[in-house]
Amino acid sequence: MVVLQGFSFRTHNISIYPKKLSYPSNFSNWVSITTPHNRTQIKAGHFCSTHNEISDFFDHLLRQCTTIQQSKQTHTQIVLTEAYRSAFLAARLVSVYARFGLLDDARKVFETTPIECNSNLLLWNSILRANVTHGEYDECLRVYLRLRKHGFGADGFTFPLVVKACAMMGDSDICRNVHTHVLQMGFEHHVHVANELVGMYGKLGRMDDARRLFDRMTVRSLISWNTIVSGFSLNYDCDGALEMFQQMEAEGLEPNSVTWTALLSSHARCRKNEKALRLYGVMRKRGVGSTAEALAVVISVCAELGVCDEGEVFHGYVIKGGFGNYSFVKNSLICMYGKNGAIEDAKNLFSEMSSKNIVSLNALISSYAEFGLCDEAYAIFSQLEKSDGYPMVRPNVISWSAVISGFASKGRGEESLELFRRMQLTEVMANSVTISCVLSVCGELSALRLGREIHGHVIRAIMDSNILVGNGLINMYTKCGSLKEGDLVFTKIDGRDSISWNSMIAGYGMHGLGENALNTFEKMIKDGYTPDEVTFVAVLSACSHAGLVVQGRKLFDLMVREFKIEPRMEHYACMVDLLGRAGLLQEASDTVKNMPMEPNACVWGALLNSCRMYKNTDVAEETASHIFSLGSETFGSYMLLSDIYAATGRWEDSARVRISAKTKGLRKIPGQSWIEVKKKVYMFTAGNALQTEMEEVYRMLQDLHLQMEIENHVPGTSIGLQDVDEEYAF
Repeated sequence: MVVLQGFSFRTHNISIYPKKLSYPSNFSNWVSITTPHNRTQIKAGHFCSTHNEISDFFDHLLRQCTTIQQSKQTHTQIVLTEAYRSAFLAARLVSVYARFGLLDDARKVFETTPIECNSNLLLWNSILRANVTHGEYDECLRVYLRLRKHGFGADGFTFPLVVKACAMMGDSDICRNVHTHVLQMGFEHHVHVANELVGMYGKLGRMDDARRLFDRMTVRSLISWNTIVSGFSLNYDCDGALEMFQQMEAEGLEPNSVTWTALLSSHARCRKNEKALRLYGVMRKRGVGSTAEALAVVISVCAELGVCDEGEVFHGYVIKGGFGNYSFVKNSLICMYGKNGAIEDAKNLFSEMSSKNIVSLNALISSYAEFGLCDEAYAIFSQLEKSDGYPMVRPNVISWSAVISGFASKGRGEESLELFRRMQLTEVMANSVTISCVLSVCGELSALRLGREIHGHVIRAIMDSNILVGNGLINMYTKCGSLKEGDLVFTKIDGRDSISWNSMIAGYGMHGLGENALNTFEKMIKDGYTPDEVTFVAVLSACSHAGLVVQGRKLFDLMVREFKIEPRMEHYACMVDLLGRAGLLQEASDTVKNMPMEPNACVWGALLNSCRMYKNTDVAEETASHIFSLGSETFGSYMLLSDIYAATGRWEDSARVRISAKTKGLRKIPGQSWIEVKKKVYMFTAGNALQTEMEEVYRMLQDLHLQMEIENHVPGTSIGLQDVDEEYAF
């Protein structure tokens, strides 16, 4: 007598009785099945008289199992009755164990199934599906290779699983081989296989191949269209996504919520945020219901645009639609409120979450960091490092990148670099965002040696083809004065974008190489790139530093007339600086007076600096009064005016301005410079008491000053230790 203990369970109002199911080997017991409609008694021995009926009986039991214990008890009975020789039941057991997450048990069933079952594709497909479902893509491919080695074929269920595993592995060679197998077996026109192939090439970034496959499909389902639109979205091609969306409608298919979400996501990825919001409005007007995924996208868009009011409206849709329990929606809301400065709202949303995962914690850390509260962000990050309050959750690359970026944005570069060193010691692999942030810090600190080390790491990690990293390297090298290396990186970038060109133009400009900046600008246009507002700021600034007045005027006119770019405050500041440096103070003053907007302190400051260069007190006094009336009283403006008075011999006025600045409590931020010697950084701060090890440096400065006088390169003021202390005495 075989006894199956404790087999009483309920699923969808179906009960199996009795609580203790006992039967001899010929299944002579009665099984009673109750449904909401009837109660049927079936004698097991009656319907289990054949092998197939026994398999059906156990298959029915396995499908009813709701616990691991029930599944294993049923498995035991299958083994004892020798029903395990059924490939059908073995496949069912594999799927049941996989459903409960017992992948090792599923593999044991597969490996111990009698050899006569091996030719059954149902069994092979079940273990392939189990591996894919649990992310074991490399194991899935190994099983597939065994299948081919044994000489068994594949079907329309095998290939979608294998192709999906290939896509997730991201190995182009393996993907190409499997695609060849698909063609050899004649499954290229099987709709499910073709859909997975299109998705695979999309994940590999080969949208030309994906599009060709899609166009050759003889039958397309709604999933086919959604896959191709999602592929363009994944590859930051919103124009391609929109084209396929419109073609879908032209062929008479109605896009569903998945299609719309992919289209919205494509525009959000391409930073076409306003259009993404408009598309969401069209989607709603057409009666397509909002999904959690679509709302997460538009909430993220609101975060990027800084439109908290609209974000709150979408928050209302989340509550109304019952999507508040979706963690990815909550994470989007936390980011949206955090980026817009509503830190308390972000904290409250975070506190409401029943289960806080690493994504939620990263959302809160990023909220603090992007709002400038880097110490608060670091406090949460430290809890993650120590697992205080968040067991089983450790900082990942996004956590590290958020705090590194937070310190960098607040001008705390040294702390940012120290965090990056700690990140490397924890063996968390930096991504392109981390690297570009650290390179930016290296550029600001002129840490060329460290920047070169990071460049070496980039090459070893095969990240040098990443456009974000490439642009970061250009910025770092040009700011550190290594223009040759910056140009070398720029030349090697295949898919340059506007940031690449702008960085190179700005790099030449800041070092006074105006002609190089102009040549790069002309090459940019010749290569088919359209300059934007930032491009013209960079090239106009380059003309200003190099004294290229004629070229600067032409560029300003070109920007307005040909490229239809409305001049902004930054463009006018560049033009005022350009004219003022060239001694054209009247024209510079007229430019300021004729601006279509109210000049800000930067524009007036550029004019005031020009007055200092040419000792024009009349224009300087008028300019300074405008600056002070703006409420933008800075120490620098007072010092410029004081220097202008001093240069023209008006010492009393010069002293009066300095005393006025002191009375108002204005202080100059001490200037800093640093030098790296034998991997040690020495920092000099104006006004600090001399350190013993720096005395030799100051003696060298005095020697250099003497050499400058001999060669008739005499600065406006003398350089000496006493002068340094007196300059910042108040």
